Amino acid sequence: MKPATLEHLNVTVPDIQLTAQLLCTVFGWTVRWEGDSIHKGYSMHVGEAASYIALYTPPQVPTPAADSYFAALGLNHICVAVDELDDVERRVKAEGLTTHSHADYEPGRRFYFNMPNGLEVEVVSYA
Repeated sequence: MKPATLEHLNVTVPDIQLTAQLLCTVFGWTVRWEGDSIHKGYSMHVGEAASYIALYTPPQVPTPAADSYFAALGLNHICVAVDELDDVERRVKAEGLTTHSHADYEPGRRFYFNMPNGLEVEVVSYA
């Protein structure tokens, strides 16, 4: 049996335009689709051909949850694998964001940053 692949994950964000713009700028992604969505909200699919992040904003701006690591079904962070870790970190910093939790480990290197909406992103390279 061929293993399954992750096609997308869906994340509720308070500022869909800002979130999409940052993900596209930092990772070189594109908006694959956008439009009206469930519960009278709005969605944008941001990513590349094989996978994407579905961003969702409800009609009323959502309130950030408490620390996700202590909430049932909390989304703790997303992780994006890249070939050029240093180049991506430069793009993150050029957007005025701070990187943290750098680590070199077997089999790769990583850092994290927080989007303005609070979503934590891990960036890892196995190159």
